[in-house]
Amino acid sequence: MRIVSWNVNGLRAAIKKGLFDWLERDGADIVCLQETKALKEQIAAKDLETLEALGYHASFHSAARKGYSGVATFCKTAPLFVTHGVPFERDEGRVLVTEHGDFTLYNIYFPNGRQREDGPDPERLAFKLEFYETLLEVCEEERAEGKNLIISGDWNTAHQEVDLARPNANVGVTGFLPQERAALQAFIDRGYVDTFRHFKPASAYDGLAAEERDYSWWTYRGGAREKNVGWRIDYHMVNQEFLSRVKSSTISMDVMGSDHCPLTLELK
Repeated sequence: MRIVSWNVNGLRAAIKKGLFDWLERDGADIVCLQETKALKEQIAAKDLETLEALGYHASFHSAARKGYSGVATFCKTAPLFVTHGVPFERDEGRVLVTEHGDFTLYNIYFPNGRQREDGPDPERLAFKLEFYETLLEVCEEERAEGKNLIISGDWNTAHQEVDLARPNANVGVTGFLPQERAALQAFIDRGYVDTFRHFKPASAYDGLAAEERDYSWWTYRGGAREKNVGWRIDYHMVNQEFLSRVKSSTISMDVMGSDHCPLTLELK
């Protein structure tokens, strides 16, 4: 089974850029999209028909505010049931949970700390940290019940210096603040595994330039993607007990269509 996660930075725009052609070529069993920026009613009927023709059952969860946030999960086998949103996301369309028998999949678009000219926005940063903390509590409750969890999506945080090309220049920038990195580390400390880093540890980059590392997001400014000056802020996390089921975890930096690229988790 292959699970792909991708922040598409606007579902309707991604469709125009060839999302369905990519989807047909890739053939993933489950696709988690973030930052869809659309209500289901705003997706053209012909596009929904194309999704169905490709064999996908589509679930959407949108923000109360139009054109903002939003997540969608496409499954070739219909999930046992779907949970649209959680109370702590503040109607921002950030969490879609699907049950698949031997695992529960969280498709999440984590909040951004919102960088201002004078630094991170204190209110949004506090919300982001609260979101991380509350989500961890929820996941631990499910894990205590014996469930296996996959937490996929745009986490909006680079974990270590190796996860962005210019760490020294971004010490005070949201997405790489100490408290954000600590919030992500809290998941790892509780036994959740960053699957990409499990298969490709930081030591794999020894002797390589920053531009030769793996990233999942690039700013549109200054030709960052062409130069590969990026950030790795998208993850597939699993609980330690489920790690034996994970066959591989990869990043497809060659796939265009968004300022992010897809990442694939393959299960045995």
